[in-house]
Amino acid sequence: MQLIVSAGAIAVIVLWGLLSPATLDGFFGQALTSITHNFGWLYLWLVLGLVGLAFFLAFSRYGDLKLGDEDDEPEFSMGSWFSMLFAAGMGIGLVFWGVAEPISHYASAPPGVVSGTPEAANAAMRYAFFHWGLHPWAIYGIVGLSIAFFQFRHKAPALVSSATEALPWKFVQRLSPVFNVLAVIATAFGVATSLGMGATQINSGLNAIFGLPINTFSQAGIIVVTTVLFLASAVSGVGRGIKWLSTGNLILAAVLAMAVLILGPTIAIVNTFTSTLGAYLSEFVRMSLRMSPFRDSSWIGDWTIFYWAWWISWSPFVGLFIARVSRGRTIRQFIVGTVLAPTLVGFAWFSIFGGAALYMEIFQNVPLAQAVSSDVSTALFALFNALPMGWLMSIVATILVLVFFVTSGDSATLVLAMMSSGGNPNPNNRIKIMWGTLVSAIALSLLFAGGLKAVQTATIVFALPFSVVLVLMAVSVTWAIHKDWQADQDRDKLLRKKMRALVKD
Repeated sequence: MQLIVSAGAIAVIVLWGLLSPATLDGFFGQALTSITHNFGWLYLWLVLGLVGLAFFLAFSRYGDLKLGDEDDEPEFSMGSWFSMLFAAGMGIGLVFWGVAEPISHYASAPPGVVSGTPEAANAAMRYAFFHWGLHPWAIYGIVGLSIAFFQFRHKAPALVSSATEALPWKFVQRLSPVFNVLAVIATAFGVATSLGMGATQINSGLNAIFGLPINTFSQAGIIVVTTVLFLASAVSGVGRGIKWLSTGNLILAAVLAMAVLILGPTIAIVNTFTSTLGAYLSEFVRMSLRMSPFRDSSWIGDWTIFYWAWWISWSPFVGLFIARVSRGRTIRQFIVGTVLAPTLVGFAWFSIFGGAALYMEIFQNVPLAQAVSSDVSTALFALFNALPMGWLMSIVATILVLVFFVTSGDSATLVLAMMSSGGNPNPNNRIKIMWGTLVSAIALSLLFAGGLKAVQTATIVFALPFSVVLVLMAVSVTWAIHKDWQADQDRDKLLRKKMRALVKD
């Protein structure tokens, strides 16, 4: 029934996008504007609360609880596990925005900062750290922890509803199927729009290397090729396709970052990391709760609140996937691996690419702001054109983007198949192929109809009702963790009591 409802809702919105993309864009655009204006404060408080909860669970007495039975061992090595969660979570986003976001903030600075100044450059880096740091990973981490905890410790299905159904409130339990439907819709549209929009950066890379024309037909061809690749990877299973590709791509990303660090303005990059990390930590709370009630500015809504809504809309997909590969980890290992470690990697990435881009824009007059203004997807390749061995780095970056898209599509296909199979962690290949083909067909249809941006906006609108689900999941998993910890303590006390009695006898 949930599958039918989900597919029906997806079909209605896609048909709307095909027949009248302008009205779809107008409707959901207006909805998004209204939500960010009226509920922006809610997103800020919610996401900051999830950061606090993640740290509390990781470093409190509950951190040693295992996601699984006491004798369960992790299915994947630490390196493979981190590579997979990173590739599914936001690997492609870092490649896309590593240059473009800091340059965008420099050219159009946050409220209270004059654009195009050294202060704007500092603010640009600080907000890049902020938007891609602890906050988004805390969203993913809490959703993933909620699903993994009930799946591996309580033997519940790998579904969003497994967490909410554990609450003692009847009305929440009755609404749980609706939560699963929201998760499927958000995942399907999120992946479809990412396939379509991500094809633009691969197209820009192929244009920089081989002169491939940047147009809809080129991007459609890229979607078809990536679909074939991620379906082949999905059919091969998590232990092979996603694992191997994610590990290899993380190594490739590290090589590309090191190349830019060495061939670019090395000292400026190191100084950027040092200065921005300090500013991020000192401004953490202020940025986390910053609104602009006395300024006529939409910057916070256009960037921070938009990002928070986007991460929330993606959290069912990413959370369920990282839960799938995290059996046998302790809560502490899980939070450190899904929140702290990728945050530090993101900081390093933005320092290297964003720091190099800002330095070259300011001191070497490389027109990166102009490139971002004309086409965001070309920003990374514009940076490479100004560096030694830029052509080779463009090739590596294009391969990197392509593989990240394959791993994202692969993991999303797995998650959609799991959600439509009652939470089965190993759904059959027929269902994977069905979902992979469907989301690609959605992406292709909307690409030609001009409705991709509208559906992306629609996906983010779904973040508001899912925010309520997130709160319920956070409450549920915290309550269940405390109960399990208390049960373990009571069992240990009883065992010690019996041991003392045996010694006396």
